Amino acid sequence: MAVMDRVRTVAQQTSGSRAAKGSTGLGLLLALVATVVWSGSFVATRGMAGSVPPVQAVFWRWIIAALAVAPFAARQAWQQRALIRRHLGFIALASLFGVALYNTLVHQAGLTTSASNMGMIMAASPVVMALYARLGGERFGVRRTFGLLLAAFGVLLLVGDGSLGFDFGAGDLWMFAAALSFATYSALLWRKPAELGGPAFLITTFVLGAVMLAPAYAVSVTVQGGFEVTAGTGGMLLYVGVMSSAVAFFAWNKAVSLIGAARAGVVYYLQPVCVAGLGLLLLGERTGPAELLCTALILGGVSLGARR
Repeated sequence: MAVMDRVRTVAQQTSGSRAAKGSTGLGLLLALVATVVWSGSFVATRGMAGSVPPVQAVFWRWIIAALAVAPFAARQAWQQRALIRRHLGFIALASLFGVALYNTLVHQAGLTTSASNMGMIMAASPVVMALYARLGGERFGVRRTFGLLLAAFGVLLLVGDGSLGFDFGAGDLWMFAAALSFATYSALLWRKPAELGGPAFLITTFVLGAVMLAPAYAVSVTVQGGFEVTAGTGGMLLYVGVMSSAVAFFAWNKAVSLIGAARAGVVYYLQPVCVAGLGLLLLGERTGPAELLCTALILGGVSLGARR
């Protein structure tokens, strides 16, 4: 009997280990999907600079995103409306940082900085995620602390054009704010109520984010006027609305729920490489030796900083 109990225990442990590995693999894959899609969104954002005002671009992005997920999420959101009302404060906070603020800051940055710089500065957001984890009680070792410092040095060197003179451009500063906003959103995801369905949470944040942006959108249209919808602007808005919002946010949210923000952030470190490649192919933005060195410092630092 004791032998059978031991066999059963070993079988259960093996099954649990396989399930955990499967969840980890799926989480990393979903984080990779989100990272690659978001890399394209920085290129699209840069491409819209000058033709679509930032607030207007972000407002229509979330309208398109809400319409894209509605067939899959509206029913669940209606069924969980009481749960949504109960946790409305939390959802509104996530909408503010992840939907309204983060993307508006990214589009604002796209007016005055390159897509490559946007991607490389955003690669620092996992450092902030790790700091949130530390504030939450997680302990850091020497290797992790060194990684965080190395990544921070790489970011400062990047935006200082190869020096530590702190000569930040306006677009760089907007991207720093965007990285902080995204890291805050990712940290909040780890506290999402388990009973609240992913699709319901997603469409609710999209709708709330659009509502938060509506007053600023009205002011922008009044002061700046609307924008001309062409094949180029329409295509880029569809990309950021459907792919970068509906698809990428669903993948990222699920990844964080499976493996946590810090581990999902490890995959996010690949974003500067993807953005630099797409910026070169689609926008003709070239990356020089200094930028490559900064990328190496950021990637190496945050990789060390995320290890347990």
